[in-house]
Amino acid sequence: MYPGSMHWWKSRQRATECGTFAGYGPGSGWREHRAPLWARHWAAPPDPSDLGAGAFGVRRPLRFLAYKLRLHDEQVAELARILGEVKTERAQAEVDSRRSLAAFADAVTGSTFDEQRAGEGAALRVRSAERLREVVVKALGNIHALLEPEQRERLAYLIRTGTLII
Repeated sequence: MYPGSMHWWKSRQRATECGTFAGYGPGSGWREHRAPLWARHWAAPPDPSDLGAGAFGVRRPLRFLAYKLRLHDEQVAELARILGEVKTERAQAEVDSRRSLAAFADAVTGSTFDEQRAGEGAALRVRSAERLREVVVKALGNIHALLEPEQRERLAYLIRTGTLII
């Protein structure tokens, strides 16, 4: 190893021993302005499927909302239950999306286009989106009932600014 790089190497070793990672610890030069926009606000990166199959718009939605909305312990427990239902339905929507894509692929595989199979895939996608819509609306209603007026205003602000994507 080149002797001039020993100082740099040893400083990185000390940084990892302190519980940080090289490139992201104190003194590493990594700055907030270099992070992508979604990382600055703790929001998840956009999901290309547009079925809402993301993680409720943030990486750790329960912790994020508990912090931003200043929730009480009882509110956190109820919010965890509500987000669990939404997460389950979004996972099912993702499975339905894969099934609809398989149906579309089956429709174009043969020598002639199978319109019935393509219709089944499209209907599955529509039913999945309708179920997801119902669950999200129900979850928003439950969250609204759970929160106090000032917490509702903060939640509305997070949704309006795009920090929280539902």
